[in-house]
Amino acid sequence: MQAITRRLGQHSLRPTPSISSIKFIYPLSDHYYGGDHPRYGSTLASHKGVGHLVRKGTGGRSSVSGIISTVFGATGFLGRYLVQQLAKMGSQVLVPFRGSEDDPRHLKLMGDLGQIVPMKYDPRDENSIKAVMAKANVVINLIGREYETRNYSFEEVNHFMAEQLAVIAKEHGGIMRFIQVSCLGSSLSSSSRFLRAKAAGEEAILKELPEATVMRPAVMIGTEDRILNRWARFAKKYSFLPLIGDGSAKIQPVYVNDVASAIVAALKDDGTSMGKVYELGGPDIYTMHDLAELMYDMIREWPRYVNVPLPIAKAVAMPREVLVKKVPFPLPTPEIFNLDQILAFANDTVVSENALTFTDLGIVPHKVKGYPVEFLIQYRKGGPQFGSTVSEKVDPDSYP
Repeated sequence: MQAITRRLGQHSLRPTPSISSIKFIYPLSDHYYGGDHPRYGSTLASHKGVGHLVRKGTGGRSSVSGIISTVFGATGFLGRYLVQQLAKMGSQVLVPFRGSEDDPRHLKLMGDLGQIVPMKYDPRDENSIKAVMAKANVVINLIGREYETRNYSFEEVNHFMAEQLAVIAKEHGGIMRFIQVSCLGSSLSSSSRFLRAKAAGEEAILKELPEATVMRPAVMIGTEDRILNRWARFAKKYSFLPLIGDGSAKIQPVYVNDVASAIVAALKDDGTSMGKVYELGGPDIYTMHDLAELMYDMIREWPRYVNVPLPIAKAVAMPREVLVKKVPFPLPTPEIFNLDQILAFANDTVVSENALTFTDLGIVPHKVKGYPVEFLIQYRKGGPQFGSTVSEKVDPDSYP
């Protein structure tokens, strides 16, 4: 059978004798690619978006959008919302994962049969990355982590992995769009290693692929978020919430589904978003104290705060940072007292005045107060109808 397959391969590809001898030894080499391969001879610069792709159907999940996207980090918070939006327009989504096969299982239900394809890979193995990217024409990188572990540093996850993806996408030649999801506030001069690594990752990607699109979302709010959920769990467990400093730092939280919509909008345009950086913040600016008040209002608990001065907060968070690489066992994931996040939120993190935003992508972001935070009702101790919010306690007759 192998001999028949090899003979058929020789007749169809018509290789030179020297090349055919190599292909006999390495029969899987046809699945990889290089700059001299005719299928991968172009670059990102030759494409203007994905508007020219062949589409079939009415545009629903059983249609064919022509987009075959590899979404790195799809099993994370933003990933599930992005995969859902890509799948419902008829795109095929390749989902690289490195953990258990159950990790991407919930994503398979979001698309039509065979459209969501989980693929096991190793982020430190170049051939593994090439394999999950080989059939794609769109690459979206959502990989990021705001704390270090024994195995992965800030720089490796947020900088070097992103750079490696850009290099491989450039060699691929068939990638029409590359979208990097960074973080609002990323800067090479930031006191936060996470934000510095994100900025370095952006710089490396744009150096390799000047036509790549960079998205910088603010703190994302949603059912699985990493800020309001943590606050609510802490407040329920200890009956108070520590505020770093006096809670006066300003942030511009954004609904996670709006960020996913922005990425899809950039994919569907005529190439106008290529080579640009977008800062994605919600319509309202909150102080940390204001956002905590909103959280307490939704869980219907009396707000109790403990102001923790910045030096004390750093001292509480420091032991984990010192020991994370030294102890022979994994340390707990930091939640409230994460040293790098304490440094990141020590300054205001809002959208720049002249930055490209949701408006430039034709999207009106949701206000955070309302539907985006309704998931917090799960923390009400007496069920969804327990207690009353501040607005419900006000007598309507007292209004002027």
